[in-house]
Amino acid sequence: MTALTPTPGAASRGMLYRLTRSKSGVAGFILVALIVGLAVLGPLFVPDVHQNVRDLSTGPSAEHWLGTDNTGRDVWDQIVVGGRTVLWVGVGAALITTVIAVALGSLGAYLRGRTDAFLLQFTDIVMTIPQIVLLAVLGAFFEIESPTALAIIIGLLEWPILMRSIRAQVLSLREREFVEAARLLDLGTGRIVFTEIVPNMAGYILINFIIAVTKAIFALVGLYILGLAPMSGINWGIMIRLAWKYGAIDLPDTMMYMLGPVIMIALLQLGLVMLSRSLEEVFNPRLQEG
Repeated sequence: MTALTPTPGAASRGMLYRLTRSKSGVAGFILVALIVGLAVLGPLFVPDVHQNVRDLSTGPSAEHWLGTDNTGRDVWDQIVVGGRTVLWVGVGAALITTVIAVALGSLGAYLRGRTDAFLLQFTDIVMTIPQIVLLAVLGAFFEIESPTALAIIIGLLEWPILMRSIRAQVLSLREREFVEAARLLDLGTGRIVFTEIVPNMAGYILINFIIAVTKAIFALVGLYILGLAPMSGINWGIMIRLAWKYGAIDLPDTMMYMLGPVIMIALLQLGLVMLSRSLEEVFNPRLQEG
């Protein structure tokens, strides 16, 4: 008589059940999905955002749901069009951060010795770099107009803390029986690390990826608010910067020019945090309710 083992389909159904059982997780997923859908698909249904001298700084109306800015551009249209860049930079920077942290943290913890010591020293050096000062210098010498370039810069600066967390996880996993068996089979360092150890941290990596997205979005918006990024194009960070510059918050009719992008960023961050908390409960049985 053979023992029954759960099939992959049953495991995935169990994980889906635990995820949907969390009301906050479902709400977070729906919130993030709506904002992502608006940012990705919304611009397809929005006409070109252009200046209109006949509608300068108007309040909400049937024609302009959230009013217009000081140049006559529709605020709602700018919110719809401006979300795509924020999400692109956030996801791109988080992906770069996660890949670097997982690669360096896993290899350092598995190989130990001089490799681990060198990578830790390199991580400490990167952590000591004042990010705001570095970004200010880069902004002074280079016109970083590409969202992809912004994502790369933010991603290259945000990985050290996550790298140390991944390293700690791998230090625990490297002593497990399945890793010892892989060593006995002489599968090679790359295969052992990236096909045996890293997949066992999939939940932890996914949660930290979502957290990295939130940090990258805050970093991007902070760059625009501080004037360290070119004010070209339309995105939520630029909207906040221009609204603050022209005093939109002090005028009742143009208040939504400031509050609109702030609310969208807050809702996106709230959805991501709720989703990450729910995923943490799914992947960590100790946090599940009885």
